[in-house]
Amino acid sequence: MKHEWRKKEKVVYLPKNKPELIEIPEFKFFTIEGEGNPNNNSFPEYIGVLYSLSYAIKMSPKKGIEPKGYFDYTVYPLEGIWDLNEEAKKNYNGTLNKDDLIFKLMIRQPGFVTEEFAQKILEITKVKKPHELLDKVKFETISDGLCIQMMHLGSYDNEPESFKQMEEFSANEGFQRISKVHREIYLSDARKVVPEKLKTVLRFQVIPSKN
Repeated sequence: MKHEWRKKEKVVYLPKNKPELIEIPEFKFFTIEGEGNPNNNSFPEYIGVLYSLSYAIKMSPKKGIEPKGYFDYTVYPLEGIWDLNEEAKKNYNGTLNKDDLIFKLMIRQPGFVTEEFAQKILEITKVKKPHELLDKVKFETISDGLCIQMMHLGSYDNEPESFKQMEEFSANEGFQRISKVHREIYLSDARKVVPEKLKTVLRFQVIPSKN
């Protein structure tokens, strides 16, 4: 039976439109890092590279290179971890300049994908669909651990409203945000969905408050 993350992993990918506490385990990802405004023309290139690898994994049996333990599945959604560069952090005054953003984009891979197989797919893709950004791609195991998350509905520019709710919930539950670094999981295609109908999972790491 095909593994559908929207049905099988609702707790991780389909939270309600209100903050909640969750423990996120280790997952495997293809990742790529960059910086600058996500509205720049170069940004979709990062996304395209990750999807080319992810679909190469999914379609590998049809290419005669099926990995051990393979099962059919729906490709996972794009995710991004966002931060500011060091200079912007020093001079931050509450106003965000998107040119100062640092990002780590990623797409989760099924558990059967090993480091060896991921590297094999990466090398094959470099030959069949060459792109200079492929040299920046990594295969990593990442755990967010204890987090606050919620579904944000609407424009990315309105995310601060949701983060405010999340931080208030965190404090009321006896936790504190580790840093301003946060994760976003994109459940909508911004090229096809109007901003007010976008669905984005927001998540940041927390620890128990010292007070």
